[in-house]
Amino acid sequence: MAKLTDQQLRARRHVRLRNKISGTAQRPRLCVNRTLKHIHAQLIDDVSGVTLASVSTVQKDVAGALNGGTGNREAAKAVGRLIAEQAKAKGIETAVFDRNGFKYHGAVKELADAAREGGLEF
Repeated sequence: MAKLTDQQLRARRHVRLRNKISGTAQRPRLCVNRTLKHIHAQLIDDVSGVTLASVSTVQKDVAGALNGGTGNREAAKAVGRLIAEQAKAKGIETAVFDRNGFKYHGAVKELADAAREGGLEF
């Protein structure tokens, strides 16, 4: 059998995670996606299939506020703080963390920690 690529392994981890977690309107799913250049975070209500809030380093106002790159740990912290602010503005206090198959370290961990510091519980 051929060796699996990193993308295939991440996809397998993602499927295992999504079988266990789901978001509701009261407790949405905080989905994190990381690329080499950008970091994205969304609060998703899976019951009605709606994105409640989203923040990304692709957005000009977010990218403009960052001094360094848009795919590093500092950018992840900024995205985590902003998604927590948007959640509080919509009355959301708790969420289910979906790391989207990414390993929980580096930028993904920084985003989660910043969201927790911003007042979001998961």
